[in-house]
Amino acid sequence: MQNSMKLNIDYSINELQSVAKKLIKNLNSKTILLYGDMGVGKTTLIKAFVKQLGSFDEVSSPTYSIVNEYELKDDKIYHFDLYRIKDIDEAYNFGIEDYIDSNHWIIIEWPELIEELITNNFDSIVLKLNENNTRNIILK
Repeated sequence: MQNSMKLNIDYSINELQSVAKKLIKNLNSKTILLYGDMGVGKTTLIKAFVKQLGSFDEVSSPTYSIVNEYELKDDKIYHFDLYRIKDIDEAYNFGIEDYIDSNHWIIIEWPELIEELITNNFDSIVLKLNENNTRNIILK
């Protein structure tokens, strides 16, 4: 992962929209690698993020479709869930490099297998569940 820590926030679900807004203000890139355990709230965070960017599209996890596309006024967001990808060849087979080089927003859940493909600027977000059922988010 790159960069030093830029944000470290503990939040509850009712603070999610303001957290997403704060994240967007602190990003260096339109490419986001999103790390976190199963069930920690990655897709829920992406829903808030997509809304804050101005999309009215319905956000859902692309676990089986691999990628979902959301429309913005003058842009697009590509939301990937690579949990089911077994190796980097599968990513190449659906043309992930074309998406990455598209200059649109790219948000990738479970990016571990394709990190070597991300050669341009990106931000890393790590989500963790706290003991009190709040979440911790770190932007690097």
